[in-house]
Amino acid sequence: MQYWLMKSEPNVWSIDQQKKAGKKGAVWDGVRNYQAANNMKKMQIGDLCFFYHSNIGKEIVGIVKVIKTAFPDKTDQKKRFVAVQVRFEKQLKHPVSLKSIKKNSAISHLPLIKQSRLSVMPIDFKSWKILCKMGKV
Repeated sequence: MQYWLMKSEPNVWSIDQQKKAGKKGAVWDGVRNYQAANNMKKMQIGDLCFFYHSNIGKEIVGIVKVIKTAFPDKTDQKKRFVAVQVRFEKQLKHPVSLKSIKKNSAISHLPLIKQSRLSVMPIDFKSWKILCKMGKV
């Protein structure tokens, strides 16, 4: 299993909307960055992803699970990018802010800090555990 972080602007797609999508989950589309798309192509069914509210809030608010691997993104007319399907797993008891992540030297290597514009990124297992503890999961 691999671990990821996926960013969404809450005014476009929020953790509450993801939760309402239910067991069938929702398509994660609209990614137009090649590095993020390549990360999505590496995702496997069962991988867990932090759900991060970007721009508004700037915090990890939940966890979703990959339920369908990469397929052509229907919103991409040029057919260059992919989408995945994810299902809501849980909400963090305590959202983990970008500010608190930056203060923790044990996770200062994360792409969330080093490549702030990247919307889909891998998270190593040790960092996943630290972030789960920070979020009281």
